[in-house]
Amino acid sequence: MRRCVIFNPAARGEKARRFRRLLDEIGRGADLRETRAAGDARRLACEAVGEGYDVIVAAGGDGTLNEVVNGIADSPEGLERVRLGLLPLGTVNVFARELGIPRQPEAGWRAVLSGKGTVIDLPCMEHRVDGRSEVRYFAQLAGAGLDARAIELVHWPLKKKVGPLAYVIAGFKALMSPQAMLTVEAGERKAEGELVLVGNGRLYGGSFRVFPEADLRDGLLEVCVFPRVNWWKLARCGPGLLLNGALPSRETENFRAATFTVTSGGDAGVEADGEWVGRLPAKFSVRPGALRVIVPRD
Repeated sequence: MRRCVIFNPAARGEKARRFRRLLDEIGRGADLRETRAAGDARRLACEAVGEGYDVIVAAGGDGTLNEVVNGIADSPEGLERVRLGLLPLGTVNVFARELGIPRQPEAGWRAVLSGKGTVIDLPCMEHRVDGRSEVRYFAQLAGAGLDARAIELVHWPLKKKVGPLAYVIAGFKALMSPQAMLTVEAGERKAEGELVLVGNGRLYGGSFRVFPEADLRDGLLEVCVFPRVNWWKLARCGPGLLLNGALPSRETENFRAATFTVTSGGDAGVEADGEWVGRLPAKFSVRPGALRVIVPRD
């Protein structure tokens, strides 16, 4: 079995340092490909599919994961033939938490070597960039409105120093600006709000169960709509999230759908797997059972 590991050699943090100490061992069981700039992981993953690799491993955070997934999908034969492996080295690693993938590099690599394959749904969004249509796949979640604006405002040098706290600071900054009204339409169903979150799995932001009905294998996405996002809403939802890891059900409108659109009367952005993607409008859909992933046997 041929394996390719795609990683960022400049990644910082204790997990990244432990990963680098494992490079000799990993190199005996896989070929290593280094990224140098944004977009490299996507290109390298697509090239690896063309070179006949059976397993492509994303060694990094949720952003690296997203690029690798899209690189596999860029190849006509990628999703049908290649299995995705994951070494979670990032700040939050939501997808790894969802699948129970070890967050320590040594255990994560053992899971890549001895794990089992599973099949999950692959969501995607279609939006426009510079006047042309573009499809972006995502593994775990997406968001529009305040969520995407916070991602856009994250100060990346600060993120390297304080980790997830950088997202909290960016979220407060985004909250101080006026919010655009978003509209979600799924067939005859219509919902409006200032924040829209989309989940393939149950988790958001690490351990928060924002999508309680989500299932990686049911061919549906769970949509969570906040009618308003302001300091009062934060005060009502914050304690439940921090203490129980869940949102009060009365504060949001949740439903599941296979396809839907999100539009905005103002200027609102959209993100996927914690990476800023672009501006609304966007159309969401799901490819059932399209992504093959390696998970621990236990």
